[in-house]
Amino acid sequence: MTTIQTTTVTTTTTASRRATVLLRAAVALQTLAVLFQAVTAGLLLSTAYGEVLHGVGARVMYGASMLYVLAAVLAWRPGGGSPRPVLYASGFLALASVQVVLGIAHLPAAHVPLGVLLFGLSVLDLGRRGRS
Repeated sequence: MTTIQTTTVTTTTTASRRATVLLRAAVALQTLAVLFQAVTAGLLLSTAYGEVLHGVGARVMYGASMLYVLAAVLAWRPGGGSPRPVLYASGFLALASVQVVLGIAHLPAAHVPLGVLLFGLSVLDLGRRGRS
């Protein structure tokens, strides 16, 4: 009986570690995608191919935000972690959605500051995940 309990605890701990690693990777990918968006925003203003790169980067960044939500849910439910990352990830996805709408509407007065905010939030979250 003790062996079964030990195996269950070990399995749960392993699942929790995997979920934590997935969560860190998702936040890191999201942060890199937002940084890529900042670089391509500069290219957008100075080169002919900047718009294509920025558009592709927007799709990658949005996908990375969705992956972050998925990783947060997996870390929370099966992994037994805190629900707080789900709130962070959902909030970031909501802000990313607003960012996409502002970009499509060509409203740089709101799009650029929100992009800076998104980058800052993502870096803060990446730092938080690195310590935990």
